[in-house]
Amino acid sequence: MWHRTVSELMTASVVKVRRDTGFKEIAKLLAEHDITAVPVVDDEEHAVGVVSKADLLRKEAAQLDPAGLLPVLRPGPADRAKAEATTAEELMNSPAVTARPQWTAVEAAQVMERHHIKRLPVVDEDDRLIGLVSRADLLRIFLRGDSAIREEISGEVLLRTLGIAPGTVTVRVIDGRVSLKGTVERTSLVPVVIRLCQGVDGVVDVSAELHHRVDDVSAVGEPEASRRAGLAT
Repeated sequence: MWHRTVSELMTASVVKVRRDTGFKEIAKLLAEHDITAVPVVDDEEHAVGVVSKADLLRKEAAQLDPAGLLPVLRPGPADRAKAEATTAEELMNSPAVTARPQWTAVEAAQVMERHHIKRLPVVDEDDRLIGLVSRADLLRIFLRGDSAIREEISGEVLLRTLGIAPGTVTVRVIDGRVSLKGTVERTSLVPVVIRLCQGVDGVVDVSAELHHRVDDVSAVGEPEASRRAGLAT
C-alpha cells in the first residue's frame, strides 16, 4: 500500500530564526510570511525549539489594562518568564518535537496529537532542519481523488495484498467514503478488508456489505444449535 510521507507533504522552504533573534524580528517574520510559528535553529542548523504566536502574545496578555476594567492576571513562573522574554531562546518551547521525512502522515499526526502541537520541524539523520509539516499539510491527503482511492483499494488492497479476484468485491468511493459489496472466501477476512481500506490515504469512512463462503470464526466442530444456545446464555 502507498502512503504519502512527511517529505512529500512538508514545506521545504522554512522561515527560521536563531537563538538570539529578537522579539520584534520574530513578530515581523510571522506577519510577513503569514505563518503562526517558526523553528529555532543553532549554528549547525539543528532544530532546538519552536516559537509560536501564542508565545509572543503572552507579553501582550501580561500588560495592565489602561482603563483598569480587566482583572490583573497572575501568571505562574513559566508564563511570567515568557512574558518577559526578548529573544527566541527565551520564548521558544524546547526541546523541539520533530518528525523524520520518511514518516507517514499517520505517524506525524499521532505525534502532534500526543504532544498537543500544530506543527513539527522535520529533521534529517543528523537532526538538521530540512522542513516543517503542519496539520494543514497532513490534511492534504484528504484532497486525494476518489478514482485514485478506488484504484488503490481494488489493486493494492484487494488483489495484491489479500488475493481477492477482480469483480469479487465491488468498490465505490464518493467524497472519500468507501462502500464495499461482494463475497470473500472466509469470515475472518471481513474485518481485515475493512481495516486495510481504512488505512488508505484519503479514506474518510468505510462501509461494507460482505458475505463469506466459509465460516472460519465459529467454534470448530461445534453443532450450530449448541453454539447459538451458548451465545444466547
